[in-house]
Formats: sequence, C-alpha cells, structure tokens
Amino acid sequence: MLAGKHILLGVTGGIAAYKTPSLVRLLKKEGAQVKVVMTPDAREFVAPLTLSVLSEHPVYWTFTQEESPDQGLWNNHVHLGRWADLLLIAPATANTLSKMANGACDNLLLAAYLSAECPVYFAPAMDLDMHEHPATQGTFEKLKEFGNIIIPSEHGELASGLVGAGRMAEPENIVAFLINDLKAKAPLYGKRYLVTAGPTFELIDPVRYIGNFSSGKMGYAIANAAARLGAEVVLVSGPTKDLSLHPSINKISTVTGSEMLEAVLGLYQAQDVVILCAAVADFKPKELHEHKIKSKTESFSIELSPTVDIAAYLGQEKLNQILVGFALETQDALIHAKSKLKKKNLDLIVLNSLEDRGVAFGADTNKITIIDRDENVQAYDLKSKDLVAEDIIEYIRNIKDA
Repeated sequence: MLAGKHILLGVTGGIAAYKTPSLVRLLKKEGAQVKVVMTPDAREFVAPLTLSVLSEHPVYWTFTQEESPDQGLWNNHVHLGRWADLLLIAPATANTLSKMANGACDNLLLAAYLSAECPVYFAPAMDLDMHEHPATQGTFEKLKEFGNIIIPSEHGELASGLVGAGRMAEPENIVAFLINDLKAKAPLYGKRYLVTAGPTFELIDPVRYIGNFSSGKMGYAIANAAARLGAEVVLVSGPTKDLSLHPSINKISTVTGSEMLEAVLGLYQAQDVVILCAAVADFKPKELHEHKIKSKTESFSIELSPTVDIAAYLGQEKLNQILVGFALETQDALIHAKSKLKKKNLDLIVLNSLEDRGVAFGADTNKITIIDRDENVQAYDLKSKDLVAEDIIEYIRNIKDA
C-alpha cells in the first residue's frame, strides 16, 4: 500500500528521533519515496546527513537554503506539502503537536503541515506525565477533529526512567499502522484488475510486422488509476515506449495477439475486473517467413488470416468478472459500439471516435462515451488520459462493488 507513495516525514526534537533512520529505511523498503523536514532542534538528536543519505533526498529545516543565504533561495513549504501523499510526523513532541493544534507557524515543518492537503499522521513521543496531562490530551482530540490520525504511543520505559504511555511506536509498528490504515480506506483493496494495453505486432518475417499506432497510454493510465485505489493490478502490455507505471503493478510483456491471449487466459478467471484496452490486430499473415524477405523482390503478396478476437473469446468464458471492451470507430460510432457490446458479451464498452478533436493515437487526451449492458450512454468531455482513466474506474465501481 505504500509503493509509489510520496511520504513527507516530519522529525521533531525528541530523543525518539534517533529511530527515524530505521523508519526511513522501512518506508523505502515498502516502495515509498521519502522526503524529510526537521525542526531545528531535531538536528540535536539525529544528523540531517544521515536522513538525506537514507532518503536519497535533501533534508530541509530552514525556510531559506543555507548554502546560499545571500541569494534569497527558499525551501518552498507549499511544494513540500503538496508533493506529499501523506505527511507523517514522527516523533511528534508535545510542543510541536500543541503548535499544530493552534495554527502556529514558526518553522518549516509547521508551514508544510498547514499547506498539506494530504492525510496527516502523527506518532506522539513524550514522557508519561506530559502524555497524560489534560492539555496534551486536549491537543490530541483537537488534531483528531482536524482529521489528523494519531499513531498511538506504546507502553514502555521512557527517557526519564518512568514506565508507561508516551513512548513513540517502534518504526516497524508505524509502518504497519500506515499500511493497515490505508488498506482500510482504499476503495479497491482486495480487488483484482487485469488491464491490456498497447498494440500487437503480427510478424511477416524476422524483421517486419503488421501493427498499429497504439501508444498504450490509455491502458497504462487505467492500470495506474486502479493501482492508486488499492487494486491488485496485472497489466498485459504489447510493445510500447517507456511509460510510467505504478510500482505495485505486475506487468507482463507480449508481442503478438496470440501471446496476449495466452497471458490473459492464464489469469482471467481469478480477476474481478478485466479491461481490454489493447489495440489487438484483427489479422495476421497466414505464413511467417523464416528468413527476411529480400528487399529487391519486385513484388509479393501477403495472405492474411483473422486473429482470435480476445474480447469475444473472454465474453464466452465469462463467469462473474466485469468485462470491459474498447471500440475505436471512424463512422456510425454509437451503432457499431452497441453492436460490439452485445456480440462480445461485454458489461461495458468504452467508445472513442477519431472524428473527435483531441482523440488520436499517441495523444495525451481522450474523449470517451461509456455504454453499459442496458445501453445506458454516458458521454464525457475531452480530458487528459489520466482523468479519463479515473472516470472509467469510477463507472466500473458504480456497477457493483468492483
């Protein structure tokens, strides 16, 4: 659940700060990107260089960049706050928590906290009497009213020698808390999604093929959108250029339509949702030439045979999966899309037409219309493919708990 997450770790001036290098390493091990903001006093307990090396990012603690104070370069707290998918303050001292509760802003960490639009988690670390004081308990309640999430302190021996509540949760327990909390809130956690993307190449000879202009961008965007919502995603991809992919996604690379079908069939029955976004070739050469066809050949003909229609094949084998197909049309788009929906036993079909401006192979935008089994038609405006992907996932989720 932490893979690919941007975590801004706030470190305050308490003895438990010595545990933060282990915390950074554990977060990184889960696949998160980590940036660290410290209060000035936190540097007395743990070296910024240590956290910088482990996080692989600069560590921030002042509003201006210390290496160039005369140039007026500043550490942008707004960018830090908005970079984060979650803000984790650990250790969180009574002093910092009180300032957070009352809107104080006298250091970079507090400024980033006030700018953050993401979930905020805090792990209290203080002595027993401080922890139990009504003022501190009131601070906890006020922060929870803000929607901040407390990672409960643990019972144990404290720096003062007292034994009781107030000890910061151990790093491994903090990470486990984050994972479990995110799982509980992830709308697609426990769901299995299979997405196909990109073109297929049907070989003529060892160096030539029949293909199409599909970039794979739409399929990759759909896979990423599902993964961000907690789904277990497998992406079966034809040949594409380098496209960014959520680190939790299992990618299977294929070339031909038959390879793609084989990969999909091996996983099909275990899926909750299957989204067929790949542009699979409709025909393939009937004969694969063993050697390169000589370029000096004056002319030659290629006899084509149909490939297996993956969507139709899966429609025949469908049990309880939600099966989503795509239709790219150039004329009479709605009529053809509705026909494919019924013929292939799909639950949804996503229509895009090359007649619409902004819809083209390789483009970063798309304009879609979704049609369901009851022929309900939902048209959308032209959007980025990332936003289109979110619309598709949201529509699927509204069919049933998928």
